[in-house]
Amino acid sequence: MGSPSTEPIAYRRRIVDDDLDALMPGLAAISIEGPKAVGKTATAITRATTVYRLDDIGQRQIIQADPERLTRGQPPILVDEWQRWPPSWDVIRRVVDANPTPGSFLLTGSASPGGIDTHSGAGRIVPIRMRPMSLAERGFTPSVSLAELLSGARPRVSGTTPATLDDYVTEILASGFPGMRGLTDRQLRMALDGYLDRVIDRDFPEQGMTLRRPDTLRAWMRAYAAATSTTASFEAIRDAATPGVGNKPSATTTQPWRDILARLWILDPVPAWIPSSNKLKELASSDKHHLADPALAARLLQMTPQKLLGGTQPEVAVPRDGTFLGALFESLIALNLRVYAQAAEADVRHLRTQRGEREIDFIVIGPDGGIVAIEVKLSAAVGPSDTKHLTWLRQRLGEQLLDAVLVTTGTEAYRREDGIAVVPAALLGP
Repeated sequence: MGSPSTEPIAYRRRIVDDDLDALMPGLAAISIEGPKAVGKTATAITRATTVYRLDDIGQRQIIQADPERLTRGQPPILVDEWQRWPPSWDVIRRVVDANPTPGSFLLTGSASPGGIDTHSGAGRIVPIRMRPMSLAERGFTPSVSLAELLSGARPRVSGTTPATLDDYVTEILASGFPGMRGLTDRQLRMALDGYLDRVIDRDFPEQGMTLRRPDTLRAWMRAYAAATSTTASFEAIRDAATPGVGNKPSATTTQPWRDILARLWILDPVPAWIPSSNKLKELASSDKHHLADPALAARLLQMTPQKLLGGTQPEVAVPRDGTFLGALFESLIALNLRVYAQAAEADVRHLRTQRGEREIDFIVIGPDGGIVAIEVKLSAAVGPSDTKHLTWLRQRLGEQLLDAVLVTTGTEAYRREDGIAVVPAALLGP
């Protein structure tokens, strides 16, 4: 289908529901983690029989007075926003240690509190990441499965979509936050601004950091947004945030910002792929920068459909190749791939040689170590130069490369004569 309706919906099943279906019958406690507003509570509450909301001050005070109350009630017991009272983690962990009955607890968390050792629950409280909605969860109908590509069977690639570049721009700006679907343009801008304001004005203090100059952090976040889909150094991001300023924030200032934004799952960088074999040498190790949702990056930089489609670059100057729309389109694909890869028990990385001669946008590593390499192209047309890096990697990896894919804005999925799959973004699914 083309651009689906963005009208508000009640509850639409999420891809993470498949994970929960598979895991809850065998695990006593699962923690659903991710940034605010991705739908963690909505998903968890469809499965819970007893609910404790720790973001409700009244309920939280009662639990603080009687912590064992969290363990009472008909399971599954949902402890919503557990990080609002971090000792709740240990309360659940101790109960699970004593009685690991499957399907007992669900926890949701919008932050990983500093100083809280969640690793103490390793093996007893299993984390599952939840991200904003992928295109498949927004109503697009995929015809090419990432899981099948990871199988190594070289599946048939087919399907058509009427989705256009305008549709992808709409989806980039509309965000994958369920509660923001169906808003008017002005309402959406206000909602995204409110989301970002809350991160700075409320979430940072809740993480133990009071900002003397919130505008400095906001400028740094804009610079990070401008670095979307690049491996720009944090020094370059800092300089972009403070052009012409001699007394720039030090690393000791910006490092805590990055740590907190990561704990809030606002930063969602794609790590570099550094294989253990010696088939590839001189690979760069820098992360590729992405925010949790490309809509946040677009809003931080006040990008509109007209600006994006007109090729306007952000006023914040971070070196990049290509247009900013291309960077945001790649970020949308990064979001999709990570949702789909998690369902396939796979991991998503990127590849770049140290001098930048070779770069592949995404390396999806399957559970058996097989690789699917994916390049992203903001175009419907495919030429020989678009597949040269995929061909190079295939020559280096041989059979370890299970498949190679070029994700485009075109309308038809097919496999080229050289075996590389060409797949419109709307047609790629879990």
